[in-house]
Amino acid sequence: MRASFVFSEVITGLRRNVTMTIAMILTTAISLGLLGGGLLVVRLIDKMDDRYRDKVEVSVYLNNDVSANDKTCAKDPCSGLRRALQGNSNVEAVEFESRDAAYDRFKRIFEGNPELVELARPEALPASFRVKLKDTQRFDALSQEFSGKPGVQRVVDQGEFLKRLFSVLTGVRNATFVIALVQALAALLLISNTIQLSAFTRRTEVGIMRLVGATRWYTQLPFLIEAVVAGLIGAVLAVGGLFLGKATFLDKVLEAPIQAGIVPKLGMADVAYVSPILILVAMVVSAITGYVTLRLYVRL
Repeated sequence: MRASFVFSEVITGLRRNVTMTIAMILTTAISLGLLGGGLLVVRLIDKMDDRYRDKVEVSVYLNNDVSANDKTCAKDPCSGLRRALQGNSNVEAVEFESRDAAYDRFKRIFEGNPELVELARPEALPASFRVKLKDTQRFDALSQEFSGKPGVQRVVDQGEFLKRLFSVLTGVRNATFVIALVQALAALLLISNTIQLSAFTRRTEVGIMRLVGATRWYTQLPFLIEAVVAGLIGAVLAVGGLFLGKATFLDKVLEAPIQAGIVPKLGMADVAYVSPILILVAMVVSAITGYVTLRLYVRL
């Protein structure tokens, strides 16, 4: 009987303040959706870090004369550069890539973008040495040693590109979390106002219950459950939005870099991984907000 009464009061409260309840659910859903988006960016950064941590290379690009006239790196200065790189104490492996091989790799990477492939010409891609270092932190020493040598056009550290990419992704994550925090504050205010309004509209019934011996906790419990139910519905909508957004938007936006192998694909399992976090956050925050509101602003 007591459980039936509590849940009937919860349903009654949600019906009486339906507009406030809908606003609270939608605001909570948006906030949790943004939080989930930020968590997915974190998952993407972690996957990229795992993929590239041991694959970062240094590219020693050769000038146009060497690229055009020494396709097998059989003559100086190309062969001399290869011997110098192989003899460097910090170099683990050296691989020569000719201009034709670089162009073939370019076509494979961007096969999903035929317009770009059509515009590119082999002459625009230099031959290079792809160098794997034992200690990637010592790139500067290698760059200083080989920059300016005969046949060398420039020395590029792929790690710098990854740092810039991670920096951009981190910025997107932080911006998403900030917007989610602002939305969360709005959701908290709506939850608090909804509980206060619900308590005010049922003040007569609650007063009678207190007169016949109902405890404060018993009279406050329906309002607390209302907040948790609304938060839970918002979390379910947020999770559904993440699954839908991943399938209809994210996969299409990242289709080209995913096919090129530059960016790892986020699967439905990644969305499922962050979903329990959103549900737990919604329930805990709603419960705490409801409890604090009842203790500070509502006298039942």
